Amino acid sequence: MTTALDLPHLKGWIGNTRSVTDTITPRLAASLAAVLDETVDLAEGDPAPAGIHWCLSPDIAPMAGLGADGHPARGGFLPPVPLPRRMWAGGRLRFHGNFRVGERVRRDSVIRDVAAKEGRSGALCFVTVAHEYHGAAGLVLSEEHDIVYRAIAPTVLPEPPAAPRQGDIRAEIEASPVLLARYSAVTFNGHRIHYDRDYAREEELYPGLIVHGPLQATYLLRMARDAFGAMPARFDFRGRAPLFDGGTFSLEARRDGDDRLELWTAARNGAVTLEAEAARLP
Repeated sequence: MTTALDLPHLKGWIGNTRSVTDTITPRLAASLAAVLDETVDLAEGDPAPAGIHWCLSPDIAPMAGLGADGHPARGGFLPPVPLPRRMWAGGRLRFHGNFRVGERVRRDSVIRDVAAKEGRSGALCFVTVAHEYHGAAGLVLSEEHDIVYRAIAPTVLPEPPAAPRQGDIRAEIEASPVLLARYSAVTFNGHRIHYDRDYAREEELYPGLIVHGPLQATYLLRMARDAFGAMPARFDFRGRAPLFDGGTFSLEARRDGDDRLELWTAARNGAVTLEAEAARLP
């Protein structure tokens, strides 16, 4: 029930701000490029890999400051939502420039909203965080990030669609534990659902390891960049279902005229797990 959440208390976090800085070092850029199977021969001034902003300024807590799920303990910048399962729900990106290797980046963040809803599995709590990333030339990216909290319930593979969609542009990625571990490392993400199979199965009741939402979004963002020949001005995405390790998953894109793309990731049975829209113009 949504009444189990002390929503007025949680809404007290709305307006919380935080500003952090980080540098897109050649090593960091090369590490993400390696995860994406791109060239790692990157020098200062080169364009950074797509999705590099999700590698910047991670929450860094000592081991004693972690919760049971491997995330930093709750109640700092983000509200202390008591629901145990935390997931990326989606996000909205507006690019104003390009990130470059060697650049010092400041991220200014603010809690925009905290809202409760009732889902099929019980109470849901959505937290929306807005970020602005500033580089040497000014604002590079505006981002809205949606986080959802919910109770733990048994989760199964999504049902295959009767007629799986196929895009005009397609690629396949092997969802290996090594891929998930390397992406967790480059983003300093300690969430155990991505690398600890026993925890994922026994504590969070998943059938396998979870492929990161931002990793899926990174692949689609890169696909949009390659299709347009430049980073899209707008990229919106939202999760539809968990994507588990084992086998391959597909990246799909369908053109909507010259300036828009519909994109999605799909599990090996064709079920859509994350969908996105990209546009050349804001």
